Amino acid sequence: MDLALIFVLVLILGAEFVNGWTDAPNAIATVVSTRVLSPIKAILLASIFNLLGVFSGTAVAETIGTGIVNDKVINLTTVGCAMIGLIVWGLFNARLGLPTSKSHALIAGLTGAGFATGGFDALVWEGWEKVLLGLLFSTFLGFFGGLLLMGFIYNAFKNTSPGKARRFFSVMQIFSSAFIAFSHGSNDGQKLMGTFALALLMGGVIPSFAIPSWVIFLCAGVMGLGTLCGGWKIMKTMGFHITHLNPSQGFATEMGAATTIELASRFGIPLSTTHTINFAIMGVGATRRLSAVRWGVTANIITAWILTFPICAVIAFSVTKIMLLIQR
Repeated sequence: MDLALIFVLVLILGAEFVNGWTDAPNAIATVVSTRVLSPIKAILLASIFNLLGVFSGTAVAETIGTGIVNDKVINLTTVGCAMIGLIVWGLFNARLGLPTSKSHALIAGLTGAGFATGGFDALVWEGWEKVLLGLLFSTFLGFFGGLLLMGFIYNAFKNTSPGKARRFFSVMQIFSSAFIAFSHGSNDGQKLMGTFALALLMGGVIPSFAIPSWVIFLCAGVMGLGTLCGGWKIMKTMGFHITHLNPSQGFATEMGAATTIELASRFGIPLSTTHTINFAIMGVGATRRLSAVRWGVTANIITAWILTFPICAVIAFSVTKIMLLIQR
């Protein structure tokens, strides 16, 4: 490995750390807000099941590694500059306590940097079909998954005493939290793994696109380390500021979001865990009344999502252009 490749790989691992620090807490925010688990226990659970989820398949990694930008047109500079956009935007929003999609940041960064390197020839439009499908999955399936599951729980447990229902769903939410953490690993955890393999291919370390076992271990470990470092501001926004949740509502949120994410992962569709679980929380909150959702906080989160695509693309495009000028 030459120094340029090592530097790019370090940037990718930095982005993976930011992913674990600022994105993975979304998966455990509800179990903390319902006080079923303490933040430390929830973070440990998320770290373990994120790791397991990463090992569950590579379909999403292959979509990111080969389906967004053409590896014959771009180079290591492209990949490194895309990571800079993700890291800068992720840290900025972490400081504000706003959950943003690292999936969208990564895709936008690769697109902006790829366009700066090779124009339209660098972009693989077929991959964007899956990206658009991911947006539909995370919004509509996330919202209505939480809404319908919560409606079913209300009907099924309407004659159960509140205390008994709370005890039952306090136990069940531990399982649903493990499931959402696992699904985060199976989708979000694979994206930067695919980018890492793409960089290895460009650096001549591997002859064709593939995900070596050591890459899986390394990326999963760095993401788990980022999760252990926590993201309490984002956890508070997700778990406390959108709507009030009890254990049954937390269970419905996590199961609705995790099922949506897992379904997308099996089809190689990259989607945002942040996006999905936010819409699931909104769906669950809306089963009581629409005013139960703090739409002002929700509007800030949605604004950050909307800005993620153009800002990360522009940062990556600009940094790539500067690097290309320096290299001449």
